[in-house]
Amino acid sequence: MPRLPDPDLEDRILKAAHVLWKRGGDEALTMRAVARAAGTNTPSVYRRFTSRQDLIKGLLRRIATQVGKEFEATRLMEEFAEAYVENAVRLPHEYELFYSQARWLSPPRGSGKPRPIRDSRPNFALMEAMLAKQLGGAPEQHTELALAIWAALHGTAMLLLSKGIPEGHEEELRSACRSAVKTLIAGASRFSRA
Repeated sequence: MPRLPDPDLEDRILKAAHVLWKRGGDEALTMRAVARAAGTNTPSVYRRFTSRQDLIKGLLRRIATQVGKEFEATRLMEEFAEAYVENAVRLPHEYELFYSQARWLSPPRGSGKPRPIRDSRPNFALMEAMLAKQLGGAPEQHTELALAIWAALHGTAMLLLSKGIPEGHEEELRSACRSAVKTLIAGASRFSRA
């Protein structure tokens, strides 16, 4: 009698990969270790994810979907900014995974003209759309502003995660980030009306 496919195996594999990443980072994420942690064998993992890169893509998509739902629940760019920094601090392993491995979500180099950032970073597309809703115009008209805001948010998140700011100044940094985002949006609003 043939074996029935396990409908939950892919989810178990991704959960196991996530746990391994949180415990040991990049070095812990081997196909064999993932198979063992998921309660299966290595060939079963390879049937669902053809390579380690493919497994990382699956893990990245899973994280992006989870965090993206929280970002989509925000109405204004200022709320998105708060959620971004809060998620980075609350989920430091996921944040590290995303920014150390997100290159696997982009198309291979040499494919001609670079694709817009929004094509490989769904939350960037959401930022552009939110800015368009707040300021008017099309999302593509707000790429530079979205990049400036993203740089402020990522810098703030990294300073908090790396403890690169002297102890006791964390809230001051968060406040400065909020002010920077508001100032960037206000400046863009004045510029778009001119």
